[in-house]
Amino acid sequence: MDKGSGSPRRHSVIAFSLLFAYLLSFVFEGQVLYSLTDYFQVSSTTFIIAAIVAHFVGLFCCGFFVRTSQNAKRTMLLAMVASLLCSFPFFFRAPLLWTGALMGCGLTSGFAVGAWGFFLKSCTPKNERIKTCADVLIYSNILMIFINLTAIHVSPFIGLVLSLLTLLIAAYFTALLPADEDQQTTANRSIGETISLREPMLLLGLFVVILTINSGLMYQVFNPAFNHLTGLTSWYWAVPYIVALIVMRNMPDSVKRAHFLYIGMTMIMASFIAFMFLDRSATSYLVVDTLMLGACGIFDLFWWSIIAEMLEYSDQPAKIFGIGLSANVLGVLLGGLIGVVLYSLDLPSANVTVIALVVVGVTLIILPALNRRLVLLLKNHTYLVAYSTMQNKQQQDIIGAVQSISPLTEREQEVLHLILAGKTNKGIAAELNISENTVKTHAKNIYSKYDVSSRSELISIHLKTMPSSES
Repeated sequence: MDKGSGSPRRHSVIAFSLLFAYLLSFVFEGQVLYSLTDYFQVSSTTFIIAAIVAHFVGLFCCGFFVRTSQNAKRTMLLAMVASLLCSFPFFFRAPLLWTGALMGCGLTSGFAVGAWGFFLKSCTPKNERIKTCADVLIYSNILMIFINLTAIHVSPFIGLVLSLLTLLIAAYFTALLPADEDQQTTANRSIGETISLREPMLLLGLFVVILTINSGLMYQVFNPAFNHLTGLTSWYWAVPYIVALIVMRNMPDSVKRAHFLYIGMTMIMASFIAFMFLDRSATSYLVVDTLMLGACGIFDLFWWSIIAEMLEYSDQPAKIFGIGLSANVLGVLLGGLIGVVLYSLDLPSANVTVIALVVVGVTLIILPALNRRLVLLLKNHTYLVAYSTMQNKQQQDIIGAVQSISPLTEREQEVLHLILAGKTNKGIAAELNISENTVKTHAKNIYSKYDVSSRSELISIHLKTMPSSES
């Protein structure tokens, strides 16, 4: 059975969509939580910050403990049960207990989300992962809207029951997921030991944080201005986000995703400008929210799909997926804190908006260059994985296909081969039984002979001669 269309992928999508719906509607600044704190007349600020911080910790740390698919499945199930238990105090007025309970929900759900990285990799072929990411974001947000409407217009307790029900059903579908270790993961283990994803991950984390600072800032700047439109905001809030995801999901593979990044940047700038000059009517809200949330949909699927691609080259999907999403949570948290500081200064609304627009503008100016660097790193990493699986003669043919300014010595050829195999300076030194300083000297000479200034450039000019670079 094709993994792209069979039960494993369906079960994976359903399980994560339901888990994420619980997270969005309750734990992560969800309307169920807001409705409950309003009902009990309790300030929500402390609970929300505590939940976000705990969720960040859960996402970031998950991959350091979850290293096999069996462990990932077990972690998801245990985390869902723990989140369920930690949610029950919210049926009662117990503010002192709520902070710890919500931190428990945030932490355990973070582990569950990170562990799903194993099943995003094993249950979906690489070329279908962008669609899987789009599917879980679309379905979870549709469920979130339904739960939010129930919590706001019917009862916060019924909303809480519905969010817990999604968690229970998510656990059922998680139990159906295959627990056998993925063959591709095992095959790539030796490659992963020599080729590091550290630099791409650091760059991706910076990219995501910068991108999503605007989301956190948005909550603090936009939401208070349209609080009086509860009926409209309760259902329309995520609609543009869902529509943008649907459009992105169904775009032909030939369309470059980077183009959508620029479209999203234009939309988010336009949303802040519209917010500055329009009134606070329902029509203005529709304009501002459509631009802002449409941009967020583009951005989210853009970097989710990058994380999904990176899973192919690691035997630790929970670490890649968890840390990648933790960068998103960190960006939201930082943006929210910036917004809180701006409002604490008691500045006029127009001044707050201008400052927010400046922050957004600066982050968006940085993004294109950061994206180009990230794409180059990932492309080189793809080449490195392919190079590592080649026979020695094929590797030598690639090295010989690129002419240097002057011939390389025998030792420089050995160093070059190991650089192209993804070895670090320390790894090269150990393999050739020489010092790291000697490796650096050889590397510098190699750079000079190929007229390049960095390891990345050296890798690019050699590995672009590979047949796979044509695809």
